[in-house]
Amino acid sequence: MRLGLNLGYWGFGNDADNLALAREADKLGYAVVWAAEAYGSDTATVLSWIAAQTEQIDIGSAVFQIPARTPAMTAMTAATLDTLSGGRFRLGLGVSGPQVSEGWHGVRFAKPLTRTREYVEIVKLALSRQKVKYDGEFFTLPLPDGPGKALTLTVHPVREQIPFYLAAIGPKNLELAGELFDGWLAIFFSPEFSGELKASIGAGRAKVGKTLDGFDIVPTVPVVIGDDVAACADPLRAYSALYIGGMGSRDKNFYNQLVSRMGYETAAAEIQDLYLDRKQAEAMAAVPLDFIDKTSLIGPPERIKERLAAYDDAGVSTLTIASYAGDLETRLSTVRQMAELVDQAGLA
Repeated sequence: MRLGLNLGYWGFGNDADNLALAREADKLGYAVVWAAEAYGSDTATVLSWIAAQTEQIDIGSAVFQIPARTPAMTAMTAATLDTLSGGRFRLGLGVSGPQVSEGWHGVRFAKPLTRTREYVEIVKLALSRQKVKYDGEFFTLPLPDGPGKALTLTVHPVREQIPFYLAAIGPKNLELAGELFDGWLAIFFSPEFSGELKASIGAGRAKVGKTLDGFDIVPTVPVVIGDDVAACADPLRAYSALYIGGMGSRDKNFYNQLVSRMGYETAAAEIQDLYLDRKQAEAMAAVPLDFIDKTSLIGPPERIKERLAAYDDAGVSTLTIASYAGDLETRLSTVRQMAELVDQAGLA
């Protein structure tokens, strides 16, 4: 089981600290560092900045938003980042949600599965350096009624195959991840609930004659190390409440739906009600400790080391940690301790 580091969003005065964490992970042999985007910092610029100041660690988009870029632009960016980093880029994609897609990017959130399928097919076609011709429901290249012509990407990535990942939550999207992608970017991953999710991925793999062997399962797992488990959970309440309660509308919040399927339906409804009523503090308090414990690594080092076996048994191949608590030195210590604990557990 390899280790990754998710640095989330940038631009909040945390850039220098995030770079320090990425460089420490690079020194410790972490496999990959990921960066995210929503409607603030963009991922491509951040990854270029990290790649320029690290040596071995892979850089990954978690995610590039599908509504934010044309597939051709994503292919150009992926090829450029792979070239600049010396073959260290991993392409993570996601459809985002209806509020961001339609409110920020002005792209209708319609038929996300079909859009994702067409999108990734075009990106792969472009990266293979074939002439890009495509006739789909959402994308037609070149346009049939103008002077456009089929073009070939002029930049060649370092690797023949850039790894593709999909951020997926729902069963059909997970199946698509298994069918078309090399890995899955997971959130709120509980080893105890992973069987149902992996079954959906497995169904997608079976469609193309593949198994889960070699498929990279990559959950982002918050880590807070300390003696008091409940106190370690507290810094994760804001993050959990935001996603469960506020990432989407009342009718379309995929994170809320996931948490409900995990057996926390009553809590998920309460958190959403409170959050949408702008009672964020109460929404945070309503997040069950058991849910945080099942989807995070919290508590004393020995407790976390024992918990790592559950992630390994669940088939996690790249455990991506997110350090949410403490000053820079505390977060650097978390990055170091996790490398030690994975090694002590015999999972490295």
